[in-house]
Amino acid sequence: MTTESDSRTDRSARRAVSMMDVAAHAGVSQKTVSRVVNGEPHVRPEVRERVQCAIDALEFRPNAAARSLVTRRTRRIGVVALGTSFHGPTSALAALESVARAGHYSLSVHRTDSTSRTEIQAAVDTLLSEGVEGIVLSEPMHLDGAPLRIRGDVAVLTLGARGLTSRPDELVVGTDEEDGGRVAAEHLVTLGHETVHHLAGPEGWISSQLRREGWESVLRHRGLRVPEPATGDWSPRSGYEAMQRLLDSDDPPTAVFVANDQMAVGAIAAIQAAGLHVPEDVSIVGFDDIDVAEFLATPLTTLRQQFTLAAHDGMNQLIRAIDGGVRTSPAHLVPITFVERATTAPPRPSQAPDHR
Repeated sequence: MTTESDSRTDRSARRAVSMMDVAAHAGVSQKTVSRVVNGEPHVRPEVRERVQCAIDALEFRPNAAARSLVTRRTRRIGVVALGTSFHGPTSALAALESVARAGHYSLSVHRTDSTSRTEIQAAVDTLLSEGVEGIVLSEPMHLDGAPLRIRGDVAVLTLGARGLTSRPDELVVGTDEEDGGRVAAEHLVTLGHETVHHLAGPEGWISSQLRREGWESVLRHRGLRVPEPATGDWSPRSGYEAMQRLLDSDDPPTAVFVANDQMAVGAIAAIQAAGLHVPEDVSIVGFDDIDVAEFLATPLTTLRQQFTLAAHDGMNQLIRAIDGGVRTSPAHLVPITFVERATTAPPRPSQAPDHR
C-alpha cells in the first residue's frame, strides 16, 4: 500500500522540468526557449507559440531568481494600497493584478492602514528595496506638504485624478470624480431643489475632496446657498448617523449628494426611520454604483465609476513604460456615467423655493 510519506518521496524524487526538456519537446534550441521565457523579441510568432505549448504541456516553471540574474529584471511591480475592503480600491486592485499577470509580471502589494504620508512613503521605500521595476500608488490620499519621493529608474503610476510625486514622468490615470460631483449637484438643482446638501467622505482622501469640489462649484456658479457638509467614513453606519444629524439640524435637506453608495444606503435608512420617504421628502444621489444599488427597495440614482477600466488603462501604460516605452503622458481621466433610477424627484410643492 502506498503511504502519504511514499507519495511525498516520489514527488521529491522527480526531476524538475528544465529548459532543455522544453527545447527538445518543441524542437528548438535552448536559447530560443530562454528568449520566449524572458519575453525577448526576435522570435517568430509560430515558434513562440510552439514553445509556449511545450511549456504548458510539461508544466515548466522558470526559476525566477535565476532568470532575474540573467536578465537583471525582476518583472515585479509594487503596489501601495489602502488596507480596506471598500468597493473602489478592491476593484482597482483586482484589475491591476489581472493585467500584470497577463503581461507576465507579478505584484508585491503593500497595504497601509492610513493615508498618512509618512506611512505611505515607508511603503514605497520598502517596495523599492525589493527591486520592483514599477510602482503603483493606489492610495486615495491627499498629501499635505512635500510629494512622495521615488528614486531610481522605476516607472510610476498613480491611480487617481492628481499625481502624488514630483516626477515629470509620473503616469496619472483615474476617473473624473470632480465632474461626478458636478453632475450630481446639477441634476438635483435642475429638479427644482433650493440647494443641495452634501454627505462627504473622510478628510484626507482625494476622492472626498474632488467630489466635494464638484458639488460646491455648481452651487457657487448658480449663486445658491452652500450648506456645511456632513462627514462620514464611507460606511453605511456613518451615512445613517450623518443623515440623522442633517435631519435634526435647523437646515434639514430636501436633496442630498452622498459621496458613496454605502453611505447613501445608511442615509436612506435614517430618512425612513425618521418617518420620511425617498424621494418624496428627500432626494438622494450616491456615487460608485455598487452591485446592490439597483436592487434596493427604491433603486439608487448614482454615479458609476469605471474602476476596472481606469486600472486596466493605467497598468497597461505602466508596463509599456517599464518595457522601454514613453513614460510621459498627460493625466488620463475616465468619464463617469450618471445612472438615474428612483431616489430623486422634484421637491414637494411646500418645499419648492418661492421665486415670486
